[in-house]
Amino acid sequence: MAATTKADERADGEPSGLQPPVQTEEELDLVKQYVLLGIVLRILDHDIGVIGSASMKLPRLYDSLLRAVQDRVLLDMAAIRKDFRSKGIKIYEQRQDKNGLEAQYVCRGYHHRFYMVWGFVKAESERVLKTYFSQ
Repeated sequence: MAATTKADERADGEPSGLQPPVQTEEELDLVKQYVLLGIVLRILDHDIGVIGSASMKLPRLYDSLLRAVQDRVLLDMAAIRKDFRSKGIKIYEQRQDKNGLEAQYVCRGYHHRFYMVWGFVKAESERVLKTYFSQ
């Protein structure tokens, strides 16, 4: 499985003892989407820099296209943060290692985490970027 999730304690630090409330698929998808959009934003930043230093016939055109996508990504991230507030979700840590990316977050008072391997992150980032470019 490319992404895993785990809930192990309440937000107040006490062991849950009881089975934590089931996290909805929508809540997990929101967190994954937000983390992936952060990666997409970094990809766009990198590519804008590459275009700026490359010798191309139409660098301003490509730069403006990437910046337009970047603006839409930022707007979508803002909308997700608004959803986070209404659903009681807060991402408090993201870590990267050689194998993948881990995010830790609180949802309705319980700590959760998920892990995505780099192959999955790359494939999903490409899928997200294709969606933005096709709009």
